[in-house]
Amino acid sequence: MTLPDLLQGELFAVLLTFCRVGSALMVLPAFGEPYMLSRLRLTLALATSLLIGLVHAPDLPASPAEISQLASLVSVEVVLGLFIGATVRLALVAAHLAGGLIAMQSGLAAAAFFDPAGGTQNSGIGNFLTMMMLALIFVTEGHHMILLGLDRSYAMLPAGELITGDMALTFSRLSADAIGIATRIAAPMLLVGILSNLLMGVLNRLMPTFQVLFVVMPVQIVLAFAIIALSLGVTGTLMLQLFETSLAWLDPA
Repeated sequence: MTLPDLLQGELFAVLLTFCRVGSALMVLPAFGEPYMLSRLRLTLALATSLLIGLVHAPDLPASPAEISQLASLVSVEVVLGLFIGATVRLALVAAHLAGGLIAMQSGLAAAAFFDPAGGTQNSGIGNFLTMMMLALIFVTEGHHMILLGLDRSYAMLPAGELITGDMALTFSRLSADAIGIATRIAAPMLLVGILSNLLMGVLNRLMPTFQVLFVVMPVQIVLAFAIIALSLGVTGTLMLQLFETSLAWLDPA
């Protein structure tokens, strides 16, 4: 093999790896946030693709001779990268959902604030849980686990192959785990909300002229903040469990 052929093969391996890594970094938590500098994300994607691509070059498909084959390979790798990013981002989706449930039950759903993680309006509690999840990812070196998961993803998702059945099953299972974790986080507030609504209903029937909502609502909000403070450790543990689960399927070991 001549030197130009060798360099062409290495460059193609880095390009193909960049399609997966670059698309994944656009969606992954901590790397794909709207406030993340695009140039910094691009530089990180190029550096990571260079390292991963050179290591996995022997296992990657050879450079195709037809443009249609090249477009097919690139499209498949982009889809795989987006799929990996979406599965890991379910940890932040769970934080959003849990915050929305708590805000709805505590009466704070109308108090919407700008969410820097999503670039949209979200409840204050949802923003707090989301930023807490991002902080935990960096504190526990979860960003290193994400990059390691991208490297090990080639064992579960070979380059150029779409395993649609297994991918759909994995995403549905992780989505169910995210909904379950969000419900467990919001469960104490859901219970308090149900009891407070029953209490308001009974008081309203006993004293129709009594302004029940204005009396019970402040108590409900105080209880919501107290429950969040008391369950903060468990909340962080559950979110980290979901984060590890969303990455575990990438490691065949």
